[in-house]
Amino acid sequence: MILDQFPRHPLTFGPSPIHPLKRLTQHLGGAQVWAKREDVSSGLAFGGNKTRKLEYIVPDVVASGADTIVSIGGYQSNHTRQVAAVAAHLGLKARLVQEKWVPWDEPVNDKVGNILLSRMMGADSRLDDAGFDIGIRDSWKQALQEVEDAGGTPYPIPAGASEHRLGGLGFANWAFEVAEQEKQFGVFFDTIVVCTVTGSTHAGMIAGFAALEELTGVKRRVIGIDASATLQKTLDQVARIARNTAELIELGRDLRDDEIQVLEGWAGDLYGIPVDSTMSAMALGAQLEAMITDPVYEGKSLAGLIDLVQSGDIPKDSTVLYAHLGGQPAINAYHSLWS
Repeated sequence: MILDQFPRHPLTFGPSPIHPLKRLTQHLGGAQVWAKREDVSSGLAFGGNKTRKLEYIVPDVVASGADTIVSIGGYQSNHTRQVAAVAAHLGLKARLVQEKWVPWDEPVNDKVGNILLSRMMGADSRLDDAGFDIGIRDSWKQALQEVEDAGGTPYPIPAGASEHRLGGLGFANWAFEVAEQEKQFGVFFDTIVVCTVTGSTHAGMIAGFAALEELTGVKRRVIGIDASATLQKTLDQVARIARNTAELIELGRDLRDDEIQVLEGWAGDLYGIPVDSTMSAMALGAQLEAMITDPVYEGKSLAGLIDLVQSGDIPKDSTVLYAHLGGQPAINAYHSLWS
């Protein structure tokens, strides 16, 4: 397999588990729904989808001779928490920029959840008042310069690892992992549903499943549910990263437009702010399956899946794989939703 040519530093327990969501399936009355659980795939600080991406970035970090990983996210960034975990695992320092991406006024929003865990692991995690944007940030560039000025050797990882050259490889490999698990369980997933914001999780899947299509001739629908509330930026970024990843893994053709789907309708008006459909989906997942989702990412992608199945957009004869990307530690910063 072409992905074998890329060095990979294992950070997970192995393939992330898959399982049927039987009670949710019964409740929705449509397609068969399964979940693949990135949230329980690693022993590093509650894991999550970014850990899988970092497996392909760590060899480059080590080869660079860096002593400090520098990354960025919001106050409750799952990504920066996973960067802090990987830095601790490698014996490196982590310098994290935590911007105010979400206008959420819980009094402990910048003190609990992901940011607390990052600080527990020894990361130098500093707050910044800048608002949300999925692009490259000046505050991150400044942090890189600060590490250099202090005599350190920084390694840059952008938000979500998405703009990193290798950022899509982890989830290109995920597609091949799914194909192996299908053989194991005797199932075929014709539809994949995943949350998308900075884009490389979804983009990597697109490239990986395109490569599988070239090998098997079998098409799948990979649906990204926008949670950014900046749809066009996210769609453009997903398309660009997917095409870059496809080229990296030597797909040998351009991606078709129908392979790149980012659907709107569940993000609300602002990134990180839950809406009614978010809360309903989180409650349904928790009460039917004891599957905990968060209000920023998974609550929104689960809401999308629920509506797509109930409306028949995902047909009744489909078998759907819901990509659970993690993110539960952020719930602590949203405690008023259940108070």
